[in-house]
Amino acid sequence: TDEALKPRVERNGLRVGTDLFLVFSPEREDPGNPNDSTRTIPKVLGGLTPACTQVGQALYGQVIDQVVTLSSTRAAEMTKLLENIHRAVNIGLVNELKIVCDRLGLDIHEVIRAAATKPFGFTPYYPGPGLGGHCIPIDPFYLTWKAREYGLSTRFIELAGEVNTNMPQWVVSKVADALNDHGKPIKGARILVLGIAYKKNVDDMRESPSVQLMERLQAKGATVSYSDPHVPVFPKMREHHFDLSSVALDAHSLAAADCILIATDHAKFDYDLIKTHAPLIVDTRGVYQEPAANIVKA
Repeated sequence: TDEALKPRVERNGLRVGTDLFLVFSPEREDPGNPNDSTRTIPKVLGGLTPACTQVGQALYGQVIDQVVTLSSTRAAEMTKLLENIHRAVNIGLVNELKIVCDRLGLDIHEVIRAAATKPFGFTPYYPGPGLGGHCIPIDPFYLTWKAREYGLSTRFIELAGEVNTNMPQWVVSKVADALNDHGKPIKGARILVLGIAYKKNVDDMRESPSVQLMERLQAKGATVSYSDPHVPVFPKMREHHFDLSSVALDAHSLAAADCILIATDHAKFDYDLIKTHAPLIVDTRGVYQEPAANIVKA
């Protein structure tokens, strides 16, 4: 805000803090969460001058229950980065542990559920097929870029990014192994991907790992389709395109697929129906707690 925006607004003689009040207040939103609203989520805010902060607080205070004021726009920007880096690094950690548990014959979700019973010192994070959404896969690398100006290396951030970026490839390898164990090659296999939004119970497709899974599977020769109650038609995207519509889930469509890949665990899916009729399920979200002959965890 102070390096890029302030010089632009002052070019025409406007003085920040006197003629114009410049603040930074990061977005805080949890799509699909019915328990919080814009008013109830505390609003972080930092101004370029004390007057800027006061004006920003007066504005947001009319519609937000709690405004958290900081000493500067930079502190507010770093707060947003910390929030997203915190999630990215911890998700990277459990994604890496998921691979370790898989090799050890353990269920990472069982382990996380047990660890979450500890009433202090542990916060549960859950693995998946990769990171999605606009913030967590992207924002942490703003700080990586900025740190390089100061000769610093953000190794935790970059390592977590590497782990999370590689998850779709790991899931595809699990799909290939699962099909092989059922006597089918991935080439020519009919794979039905459940959930293409980046998180459950929303229609947001930004940076969705499901799309990467579909592309990687298709590149290996699989015939890919999808079902998502929140995305009836595959949208036009900048880098990805599939001429597909959502498949209705019933006994016939499930049985017709060689593999059902659960990529996003929407609440609207009938998981009992899926388990009953799907010949093979690859579960990346820990939907099924009990083992079954047709379920593979990934």
